[in-house]
Amino acid sequence: LPFKIDGVRCVLGDLQCCRSVLVPFPRYEKGIVEQLSEGIRYFDLRIAHKPYDPSNELYFTHVIYTHLTVVETLRAVASWLESHSREVVILACSHFEGLNDKLHEHLIFSLKKIFGSKLCPRKTVVTLRGLWALGYQVLLSYDDQSAARHQALWPGIPYWWANQYTASGVVSYLDWQKDMGRPDGFFVSGLNLTADRSYIALHPRQSLQTLTLANWKELRPWLEEQVPGPHSNNLNIIAGDFIGPVPFCPLVINLNRKLLKRMDERSLRGEDG
Repeated sequence: LPFKIDGVRCVLGDLQCCRSVLVPFPRYEKGIVEQLSEGIRYFDLRIAHKPYDPSNELYFTHVIYTHLTVVETLRAVASWLESHSREVVILACSHFEGLNDKLHEHLIFSLKKIFGSKLCPRKTVVTLRGLWALGYQVLLSYDDQSAARHQALWPGIPYWWANQYTASGVVSYLDWQKDMGRPDGFFVSGLNLTADRSYIALHPRQSLQTLTLANWKELRPWLEEQVPGPHSNNLNIIAGDFIGPVPFCPLVINLNRKLLKRMDERSLRGEDG
C-alpha cells in the first residue's frame, strides 16, 4: 500500500504497501506526517509502557523508546487524514510490552476516540470505492486477544520475516513463502535484512542501514518482478527499511499498474466475447 504503504486507486486487498517503523533509530528517518506525504500507507507500530512509569502514557519501541507518545503520534495521523479524505492507512499495533489489561483498554479507548468514524470495522468487505463511500480511512490491526470484543479492530496481520542478512537469503525465503501460498486477507512481505550477533561481531563497522543499502541492487529486481492480486503467488503489502535513499515507494506503487492492466484486459475480453 504505498497508497503509497500510499495512493493507487484500486481494490485495497490487492494493493502493495511500503512499511515504516516508528522508532527513532536508523530504520526510522522521518516524522510520520512526512512519511504519509511521501506515500507510506502501512505502519508497523510496536507499542510499550515504560517500566516503573506510574502514568498511562505509551510509546513506540524497537529496543529504545520514542520521545513522542502513541497518542500524540496518532493524533497527527488523524489530522493528516482530515485533509486527505480519500486516503486510507493500515495501522498494525503489536508487541505491547508492559501492557496489562487496564492499559490495553485505555489504549483501545484512545484509538477509538482519535479516529472515531474513520475506523473500518473488521468484517467490512474492503474496496477503495466502498471505503470512500462509507468514510472509512483507517484499518486498525491490534495483535492481542483483547481486540476480539471490539468490532473496530482487525486481527494481527501475518508478516513474512526472513531473518536473513543477505538479499539472496531474503529472496529465497519470500519465494518459498509464495510457493506455499498466501494467507487469506492482508499479509506483509518483508524485504527487511536482519544482522544477528555473529554478523555484527564480524562486521563491527557496518550498520543495518549500510547492510540494507548494499543489498538493494539485488532486492530491487525481485521487487520489480512481483505482481499484486488475489492469487496464491501474488503479494499484498511489501515492507522495507531505510526507504528514503532508494526508490522503494515509487516501485511498489508502480506494481499496481500490473493489476490495473490485468483488469483492463479482462474488461476488453468481456467486450469481445
